[in-house]
Amino acid sequence: MSRHLTNTEAENEAKAAQESLAARLVAIRRQLHANPELSHEEFQTTDWIRGWLEEAGVRILDYSLRTGVIAEIGGARPGPTIALRADIDALPVQEETGLPFASQKPGRMHACGHDYHTASLLGAAFLLKKRESELAGTVRLIFQPAEEKAHGALEVIESSALDGVDAIYGLHNKPDLPVGTIGIKEGPLMAAADGFVVKLEGTGSHAAVPEASVDPIVAGAHLIAALQTIVSRNVSPLQSAVISVTRIHSGTSWNVIPESALLDGTLRTFDEGVRALVKERFERITDGVAAAFGVKASVKWIQGPPAVNNDRVLSETAAIAARRVGLQVVVPAPSPAGEDFAFYQRAVPGAFFFMGTSGPHEWHHPAFDIDERALPLTAAFFARLAEDNLVQLGGKDALSSQDFASSQDESPNSIPNDTTV
Repeated sequence: MSRHLTNTEAENEAKAAQESLAARLVAIRRQLHANPELSHEEFQTTDWIRGWLEEAGVRILDYSLRTGVIAEIGGARPGPTIALRADIDALPVQEETGLPFASQKPGRMHACGHDYHTASLLGAAFLLKKRESELAGTVRLIFQPAEEKAHGALEVIESSALDGVDAIYGLHNKPDLPVGTIGIKEGPLMAAADGFVVKLEGTGSHAAVPEASVDPIVAGAHLIAALQTIVSRNVSPLQSAVISVTRIHSGTSWNVIPESALLDGTLRTFDEGVRALVKERFERITDGVAAAFGVKASVKWIQGPPAVNNDRVLSETAAIAARRVGLQVVVPAPSPAGEDFAFYQRAVPGAFFFMGTSGPHEWHHPAFDIDERALPLTAAFFARLAEDNLVQLGGKDALSSQDFASSQDESPNSIPNDTTV
């Protein structure tokens, strides 16, 4: 005959389970970190994710994706379907962290923390699997490839992996937020990210005979300066936009005026109206400068993801779930970086967050790293969020924010005393 555990024994057992999960997630994250794979090359990463999920008894769904994994937990009880997403690809960066588990692949690095995202979602899967019979619906897990190419989300959508999903959540590490905090806000959080290539065609000549040329470099220099007036004079000061020319290529010799010049760069906006306005003004100014200097001009747009725009109700639900697992909720400043999670939000309601990771450097830095104490907190948040959202979307009474706040001290996932908030 079994006996009931005392409170102390139950607490010790829960603490041991938390420590075991934390250790496992650290090991997974470090294995992924040491073996980064670029967009559309995440074959080993995919195999590992599939293996870890299958080992936990999580069912894998068969979709037409070359890399990446789609899985599900729950479904025994009727209810909505909530998706949780993590990206899995790395960057072409040479790592300079000096960590014992640093990248083993020259010129490849998890410099944006996707190893942490993947490990955290796996942790949520392990937690949700233990409560599968109690889930009031289904949780779909999306381990997405090719986020750094800005179209992995579109591939997931085209594979039909988002069919039947009622809401989707995702997050990104935030180095400048301390572990134990999460940035949640409704509305725009990350920018639409478009690229451009401008080609200016003139007439080449000897550098000592400039009057015989139509100099594309001079035209390009004036164009760069003129483009900056779009933000300062065409975009309302109550809105925001960024236009950055980041590469100029022209000429092959010091004494030759070249035939052409190429200007590359990026446009970042948070509002679709501003996005359209900036593109229209960009093309008109380019045509005007080209006419003034006698060159031919063409503009090629590289369409990136739209702005991440968070659903109000889902953001409120997330804030409640975050407080319930002991996280401090802050309102983050929007980031001009792009994120293809925005494509999901055009298909179904969604919300995206910034999780504090106390990083020493910004995203894409060769010495980028995260504080691994964020791993179990993020896993717990993802799991709690999915459960709460299933209840809410299923039409049942969810706990109030006051109920959640009062439960923080009792949460087995509360922030350790040595964590800075």
